[in-house]
Amino acid sequence: MIKRMILILGAVLAVLLAAGCGTSQSAAPGDGSSGIQPAAANTSQPASGKSDGNAGSNGKRILVVYFSWGGNTASMAEYVQQQTGGDLLALQPAVPYPQDYEECTKVARAERDEGRLPEIANLPADLSGYDTILLGYPIWWHTAPMIIGTFLQHYDLTGVDVYPFVQSAAMEQVHFDNSMEFVRKYSRGAVVHEGLYAKHGNKAKIAQWLKEINVSLS
Repeated sequence: MIKRMILILGAVLAVLLAAGCGTSQSAAPGDGSSGIQPAAANTSQPASGKSDGNAGSNGKRILVVYFSWGGNTASMAEYVQQQTGGDLLALQPAVPYPQDYEECTKVARAERDEGRLPEIANLPADLSGYDTILLGYPIWWHTAPMIIGTFLQHYDLTGVDVYPFVQSAAMEQVHFDNSMEFVRKYSRGAVVHEGLYAKHGNKAKIAQWLKEINVSLS
């Protein structure tokens, strides 16, 4: 009797563990899963991942999308979302970059040198609910990370306004200029506006830029 109870408990535990692993797995590329975090004002979101009309005070439907490895671009993007009321999407590579800095730089350089665009695990099915994309990334090897190209080339962005916001430790203007050329190269149909190059913690500069491009809530 005791042995039978142990077997039953073991089976139940196995089912619970399997369910937990299933919920923690990343979405497969192109499976339609969104990963978009709606702004606080937008309490519902269609399964397609499109905005449900959640717009800033200027009526623009805004998506703040970014890639961050060390966390600096993430903090920048979160502040941009707070100031604009846009939805937020953190790009997740299907194969995570190494956590070790030196190893990560090797992978990033190989991607750049080979022109290799890494897959993204959480690409939304489409972005037709947005007319403005604020695109955040760090400078990697003197330009934008290749994963930014993966995101941009996946969609027809005809008529969409794209505004890059960029940070790096070196803050070399030529690196920012290279990254802007990269964004324009991979953006299909979008109007790519001159972006922001700033230290991630410079909230005053970020806020001023958001006002200048007319997406700030304040």
